[in-house]
Amino acid sequence: MRAVVQRVSQASVTVNGEIVGRIDHGLMVLLGVATDDTQADANLIADKIAGLRIFPDDDGKMNRSVIDINGGVLLVSQFTLLGDCRTGRRPSFITAARPETARTLYEAVAAELRGRNLVVETGRFQEHMDVALVNDGPVTLLLDTRKQF
Repeated sequence: MRAVVQRVSQASVTVNGEIVGRIDHGLMVLLGVATDDTQADANLIADKIAGLRIFPDDDGKMNRSVIDINGGVLLVSQFTLLGDCRTGRRPSFITAARPETARTLYEAVAAELRGRNLVVETGRFQEHMDVALVNDGPVTLLLDTRKQF
């Protein structure tokens, strides 16, 4: 499972002109599910997202999590994170999970985050979405349950 996590002062996702998810201060998370991902990956990535200490403390050091600051999470499914661009000019998505599996694990990540008392907003799975955000910092991190960066 791969995720791009951005610390934001605000973020929203719109589908067909309707805002379907919106947060103020918190995390914007783009999530890609791979063919070999399992519930264990969903648990691991949710735990990592919830516990990332990337918000400033009173001394300005990144020392607080989204839970610590009572922030929200905007979780958006994005299979293109699994695009392999190493060869050619067109990405290969062979490692991206089929929609049925991806939806189940995407929803599992949302449930895991909600289980940590986080406010979680989402996009709409398999829909064309317009995502808007104000990256705070900027702070952007890559997470991958299958390998270390």
